[in-house]
Amino acid sequence: MSTASFPEGFEWGVSTSAFQIEGATNIDGRGPSIWDTFSVDRVETCDHYHRYPEDVRLMRELDLGSYRFSMSWPRIFPDGGGEPNAAGLDFYDRLVDELVGAGIKPYATLYHWDLPQALEDRGGWPSRDTALRFADYAAAVHQRLGDRVRTWFTLNEPWVAAFLGHGAGIHAPGRTSAAEAFAAAHHMLLGHGLAVRALREAGAAEVGVVLNISPVMTPAQVSDPGRRASEEDAAAVARIDTLVNRQFLEPVLRGAYPEELLPVIERHGGLGHVHDGDLEIIGQPIDLLGVNYYAPLVVQAQPSEPADPAYPGSDGVLFCTVPTAVTAMGWPIVPGCLSQLLGRLTREYPGLELMITENGADFVDVVTGDGIHDVDRISFIEEHLRALRAALDAGANVRGYLAWTLLDNLEWVDGYQRKFGLVHVDFATQRRRLKDSALWYRDVVRRNGLAETPPKRPTLETVAARAGVSRATVSRVVNGESSVSPEVRTTVMRAVNELGYVPNLAARSLVTRRTNAVALVLSVPRQGGGDALTAAVVQYVTSLLEGAGKQITLMLADTAESHRRIVAHVEARLADGVVLLPPDRADTLAERLSRTGVPVVLLGKPEIASLVPYVDVDNAGGAAAATEHLLERGRRRVGMVCGPMDLVTVQDRLAGHRAALRRAGLQPHLAPADDLTRAAGADAMRRLLADDPALDAVFAATDQLAIGAMRALREAGRRVPDDVAVVGFDDIDAASATTPALTTVRVPVADQALALARLLLSRLEGRHTTSVVLPARLVVRGSA
Repeated sequence: MSTASFPEGFEWGVSTSAFQIEGATNIDGRGPSIWDTFSVDRVETCDHYHRYPEDVRLMRELDLGSYRFSMSWPRIFPDGGGEPNAAGLDFYDRLVDELVGAGIKPYATLYHWDLPQALEDRGGWPSRDTALRFADYAAAVHQRLGDRVRTWFTLNEPWVAAFLGHGAGIHAPGRTSAAEAFAAAHHMLLGHGLAVRALREAGAAEVGVVLNISPVMTPAQVSDPGRRASEEDAAAVARIDTLVNRQFLEPVLRGAYPEELLPVIERHGGLGHVHDGDLEIIGQPIDLLGVNYYAPLVVQAQPSEPADPAYPGSDGVLFCTVPTAVTAMGWPIVPGCLSQLLGRLTREYPGLELMITENGADFVDVVTGDGIHDVDRISFIEEHLRALRAALDAGANVRGYLAWTLLDNLEWVDGYQRKFGLVHVDFATQRRRLKDSALWYRDVVRRNGLAETPPKRPTLETVAARAGVSRATVSRVVNGESSVSPEVRTTVMRAVNELGYVPNLAARSLVTRRTNAVALVLSVPRQGGGDALTAAVVQYVTSLLEGAGKQITLMLADTAESHRRIVAHVEARLADGVVLLPPDRADTLAERLSRTGVPVVLLGKPEIASLVPYVDVDNAGGAAAATEHLLERGRRRVGMVCGPMDLVTVQDRLAGHRAALRRAGLQPHLAPADDLTRAAGADAMRRLLADDPALDAVFAATDQLAIGAMRALREAGRRVPDDVAVVGFDDIDAASATTPALTTVRVPVADQALALARLLLSRLEGRHTTSVVLPARLVVRGSA
């Protein structure tokens, strides 16, 4: 077996999920799911329900042999139980026939997060009855499809559904209770066990479960896996590993919870939901473990750190970012962790057959006349396949690899902005187009492996991939830097010798030509909340870059002369890179810096979005969520206080507001404000009331404008929210202190700052980078 080929019979395919691609949410008897209730985006996604023959043809064209899909529980049981909906079962019957006819092996997942809303209304996963209903659902589906579907997965990523959905509240159903999160997790596992029993009794050939398993490590261990952690950091790693991984692995594979987990559950609501005999049911043998891998979790001890709601019991643990290349979602790209993960599962659970059931990445795709050239996605998948190949060599028992995902789709709370697909989907026309990554993946499938290393001279990237480290680490080794640990140095030099690599001038100069200095260029924005954002950038960017060995030079861009000095500083190569907080109004500083050849990243989308990579929030999506919130509560005369229309942020928020109104068949009522002060918001609100006295809601482009609007409403004798509901944007400190407290869209301030630092570090390593757009989240308070 060559270094590039995979074992004979290795399975290649893709995975999808019902809610993300099917559409057809209101036809043929389908009932609402918790995601229909929770999600802002309610259009027909990829319309796979009607277009499945075309999608199966695409899979056949790509020579895929396996397809993992999920079934919509509310399509089959609209009320969660009772008699199954015949039309729903008919759809999956047709889909499976189409797959079998095309020679594609179906892998069925029973639950990919879309619980029937009827069951949520009766208690949802925190209720034990839901586990019983899940077993009934499994039996009914197998009765219809079991003659053609050999392999059944019960659950997909129960950690996400339990703790993001019930602890952090950022996934459906949006609950924020640690006690309910632990109860939901247990009942999902119980439902898994009951479903396994029901499927086996019905004659199922293979049964398994799909878990998202994230290697947990300290920042230093990302590039040096063998480095010993301090006692405190090792304890932090062990605790998060228990919460995220062992909480699910050990009940399923060993029939018991980790001992150290039980006191955490007890402290957050007790163990009354765990009944005698439950773990025996949960721990029945399975045939296959599906492994979803995207990125590691990186943590260290931090005694003052409060618990993250997604990780109840994580107090005293800091979740860290690391200086690696990242995807468009800001997820670190660490392919070597896949090898580590598979090695761990092989050692700790010998004899267990594994399958990579999800692995993929979101990147910004550009549609051109000659195709979608998504080189980042190809690189991501290739690097992870090489890591998988290394794990197979080391003895991992892995049946196959299923890429996430076939189609660009509805990416849960992030809507349609995220692009994970091998196939591009134009959601306006539903036209499918194969990306370059799809054609590349087809070649991998046809040769059952990766292309052999070409005979040309090995590159720095080749050595980095073989050693499982970054380009910069290889450069440090070949330049003799002492900062690299002996273990990593040995690994890199082994790869250098195996490949016959001879460092060229670029590799020699990658480190030596650098100053290890970064210019942090600040301007004072006019947007509400700008002071907090500036402070966060200074704090987090400085911390992360200094942790990566960079020296920070703070520079203020407030005059034409300061701009000249900054450009001269960068042109003189006194900085390796620039983090720029651009002014709100247009100027030429970003353009001038982009011509220096030094990596530059921006905070906030510039007027010319393709100028340099930037980090921003989804202003349009946040504004649409705010407007949808008002509409869902029966408000029909919704105005908007816009702010100065020359601001890109205001333009995007206005676009999102208008789009939401258009979907509801309503016209906008707009009042621009001269600036972003409370006084300007009050003036604009008075004009709105004069134009439309019957106004019953207002969305303001910033919190400061919203607070001013509330003042004007009080002056006019209008009650908030009884007469007029108000929503802002930014979640500044004052938003929660208004009377009533202001409903607003929260901007992830710290996340923006961290993404800026990671984006610059990626550019400094020479990685191809794209802009990062982070989701904004609605925070509902008394004003709406």
